[in-house]
Amino acid sequence: MDEPGQLTEFGKILLIGVMGVLLVLVTLLLGKIISPKKPTPEKLSTYECGEEAIGSSWIAFNSRFYVIALVFLLFDVEMIFVFPWATVFGRPELIAADARWGWFTLVEMAIFIGILVIGLVYVWRKGDLEWVKSRTVLPRVDVNIPKSAYDKLNRESHQIRKFEPFATESPKAFQPQGSAAELKKPAFKPMFRKPGGTSS
Repeated sequence: MDEPGQLTEFGKILLIGVMGVLLVLVTLLLGKIISPKKPTPEKLSTYECGEEAIGSSWIAFNSRFYVIALVFLLFDVEMIFVFPWATVFGRPELIAADARWGWFTLVEMAIFIGILVIGLVYVWRKGDLEWVKSRTVLPRVDVNIPKSAYDKLNRESHQIRKFEPFATESPKAFQPQGSAAELKKPAFKPMFRKPGGTSS
């Protein structure tokens, strides 16, 4: 009768988990004991990942956090597949069984890493890894007006007048009827309909 192993495969996983928890707890305890105690208002304030922790929490969330986290998770999770590949396909007995086995696995991993590199280059060239995008893209609109008309308009000198909403020299269409203090009422009456109901 064969003697059972002292530690099963599940026991190894449990041992790794216990060691990971112990390492985290020991480092936190050492940080608590060794670190200097000099509290300041900045140190005691809430850390919000670069956002100002002042005012209401109902603000627009910066979407760049989401993009960086998504790119990190994408490449981090896919790179985890390299470790099982190295441990399983790097065994000498598999390579000794067939010499082509090593070349096959090497080409397979090169394709996998190549796809990751292409994705990283695409994200990099698109500018999603830059926190502040330095490139300004001017909007372009296809119009039938020739560029010479814009150039002629830009070369002309224009007189800038002070803005006066009810000036005497303003066009008649913009002058209010009646006294200057009395504003013109809108020429339409807004009608609102309730959802699912009929307007009276």
